[in-house]
Amino acid sequence: MKIVVVYKSISGFTKRYAEWIAEELNTGILRREEINIDKLLEYDAIVYGGSLHAAGITGINIIKKNLSQLKDKNIIIFVTGASPFKEELIDEIKQKNFQKDERKYVKLFYFRGGFNFNKLNLANKIIMTLFKWKLQSKRNKTPDEKGMLAAYKHPVDFTKKGNIKELTDYVNSLL
Repeated sequence: MKIVVVYKSISGFTKRYAEWIAEELNTGILRREEINIDKLLEYDAIVYGGSLHAAGITGINIIKKNLSQLKDKNIIIFVTGASPFKEELIDEIKQKNFQKDERKYVKLFYFRGGFNFNKLNLANKIIMTLFKWKLQSKRNKTPDEKGMLAAYKHPVDFTKKGNIKELTDYVNSLL
């Protein structure tokens, strides 16, 4: 089976997971900017990684837009975010990014990444500043919200290579 790992990373956390996955699966790795549908069609399994932004997956449009051509492929998607894993987060990500009939064609995984405001580009800094102001204005903040606010001053990195095991086991089960 011909496998490729593709990723779109903003501040490096998704890239780190993509590199670990490619290493573990002994396969190639490409940045989202390096691929198109013709390239994807060369593979039997596509492992796509993107970061989470307001429950949307960065760069996922290449998969979504071409799902009718890719539905006979094994499509494995991993998403990274600063939030701790919660089962309801997976459901929210699936619902926000894929129509009900599309969900049967993708297998989704969530990995906790991190947050480093200084590594964001200008557009993302503006968005995250607005988010920060929204969080600061809340009266009763959850522990996760308090942690997120603290991360603006002190970047956090929750990446762990062991987090990829379930995904790599799944891909290996397809072989």
